[in-house]
Amino acid sequence: MSIRNILFDLDGTLLPMIQDEFVKFYMPLLAKSYIAAGIRVEPKSFITAVWTGYEAMVKNDGSRTNREAFWSFMEDVLPTTTEQSEALAVKFYDTDFNQAIQVTHPSPLADAVVKEAKRKGMGTFLATNPVFPRCATMNRIRWAGLDADDFGLITTYEDYSFCKPNIEYFRTVLDELSLDPAECLMVGNDVEEDLVIRGLGVKTYLVTDTMENRKNLPIATDYMGSLGELLDFVREIPEE
Repeated sequence: MSIRNILFDLDGTLLPMIQDEFVKFYMPLLAKSYIAAGIRVEPKSFITAVWTGYEAMVKNDGSRTNREAFWSFMEDVLPTTTEQSEALAVKFYDTDFNQAIQVTHPSPLADAVVKEAKRKGMGTFLATNPVFPRCATMNRIRWAGLDADDFGLITTYEDYSFCKPNIEYFRTVLDELSLDPAECLMVGNDVEEDLVIRGLGVKTYLVTDTMENRKNLPIATDYMGSLGELLDFVREIPEE
């Protein structure tokens, strides 16, 4: 086993959570933040629009950033300029969004896994789906009890033009870091979004604590287990 680099998912993996619970909690808060700022939006319609904007990012063909894909859709929905709308979103992700930590289940095992990989000299990278602005991702890293400086890369919507489960997202990450797929391990909890990287020759570890398999897809992974078992797995990787 030659693993020199580990790519980690965040939501549901290093930050244990049930995705549906998380989204149902924070989306209404986001709508309320716009209403509180005097923007006339109907909450349910606003949340539907945000989901459609999310789909625009998932379908992004690489011709623009995910940030541009999202806001180019939202500018036709909201009665504000894109600049005003994004400023409100950033303010929300810096403030009220942090209430959503209460529907996540942070575990000290997550930081222990990353620290053990670094101790062994491995590259550690946060391959979280780039559908959030950087401020929101940095907050979720903090909730998880992780140190952002432990990651050589953190993917956010400002800098990426593909999303999971598009394999081009992972190809972009590997190319950007000049990584040999045969020396990499992807650690994630989503059968559809994270295991697709196997198509590039990368081994995968499926974390089962809060596993997601919304489409009941066949599970094809090299390794699987809990966060605790992942820590044991990383400890057993031979040092080079």
